[in-house]
Amino acid sequence: MSRRGLLIILSSPSGAGKSTLAGRLRDWDQTLQFSVSATTRAPREGEVDGQHYFFVSVPAFQEQVADGQMLEHAQVFGNYYGSPRGPVQNAIEGGRDVLFDIDWQGAQQISNSALQEHVLSIFILPPSIPELHRRLVNRGQDAPEVIEKRMQKSWDEISHWDGYDYVLVNDDLDETEARLKTIISAERLRRSQQPQLVDHVRTLQSQFGDRT
Repeated sequence: MSRRGLLIILSSPSGAGKSTLAGRLRDWDQTLQFSVSATTRAPREGEVDGQHYFFVSVPAFQEQVADGQMLEHAQVFGNYYGSPRGPVQNAIEGGRDVLFDIDWQGAQQISNSALQEHVLSIFILPPSIPELHRRLVNRGQDAPEVIEKRMQKSWDEISHWDGYDYVLVNDDLDETEARLKTIISAERLRRSQQPQLVDHVRTLQSQFGDRT
């Protein structure tokens, strides 16, 4: 293994471009894995267990949380959602990066988890609030009242920008994508991500001994 994998967190308010950027990163490097969440809700038509979600019972979910097997979790509209630790840890140890598209609360939990040394957290800011609103309207996915709720929630999300390793202003999608790739490429070379370096340095040191 030439390196350990990264646990890459992308967060942003709705409309800032997080999901689009995550998709572009996947196109750039198809070895990137999207994290598959666990949930206690019932599968919807067409959803496949282990591909879209890991579907588990409430007792099983709660047991995994108690055992420290969830990197992050939350309850949403009566159902539990979380990120199982096992698949992510296996990927990281196998030198594969895992991409998380989550909010600041989930990011905070993962950053304080047992895998925190492998975390790379990035927050995406919009260039302005009027532009954020324009993007939400133009994508045509939500009713006006839903857009207003998303705008109200964005204030809380933006207020946690300083809890991330990197913060990018997405004023140009192509430029932001390029900056993301630069960050990830550099972080892959972080000393802690290169387990072979210790043996290599020891080999170099032993070669000094051969010269004396």
